[in-house]
Amino acid sequence: MKIHKLNLDTETQDKLYELIKCDDFYDPINDLIRDFGETHNWLWQAGFNGKSGGYLVLYQGKKIPSGYKSYCPSCFQRNWTSVSENNGKCGKCGNDRKDYITTHMTIHSFIGRGTDDYEDFLNWEISQLRDRVNLLQSFAKLADSIVTEALYLAREYKVIEEEYAVVKTRPVMLSVAEA
Repeated sequence: MKIHKLNLDTETQDKLYELIKCDDFYDPINDLIRDFGETHNWLWQAGFNGKSGGYLVLYQGKKIPSGYKSYCPSCFQRNWTSVSENNGKCGKCGNDRKDYITTHMTIHSFIGRGTDDYEDFLNWEISQLRDRVNLLQSFAKLADSIVTEALYLAREYKVIEEEYAVVKTRPVMLSVAEA
């Protein structure tokens, strides 16, 4: 979303530039993008692209089997084997794993693959053209929804600075005499 291209008042524009620095600003926007992908059964997906991530792009994609057969409901680690193929215990936390009821799928996107770059629409059937127009209208609606959501966030939220501590572990040398 190119904020400077939205013809907003300076206050709203400045607010959006502040908000995009917050990680949680993108949560509702990513929900809209995920919903778009689900609506199109992941055959068509959307995402941000460009040097500063300011362009909404239409991608082709698909769902493919991930290969995972089971998972741990406690720590969510996935496993390539079913529960019946070994002891059924999670290798990470030791709790019981469960088999997936249906084949676990992963979403694949064809980033960089152009959409209709070399298409000759003269050879398309009317139904194909209608489907493509519907797709593009759906994509345009997504773009409008993203802008609407961003403007809502600009109206309803403000950015504050929060101080937080990060605990890290590092190796240090300890003389044998001190140990």
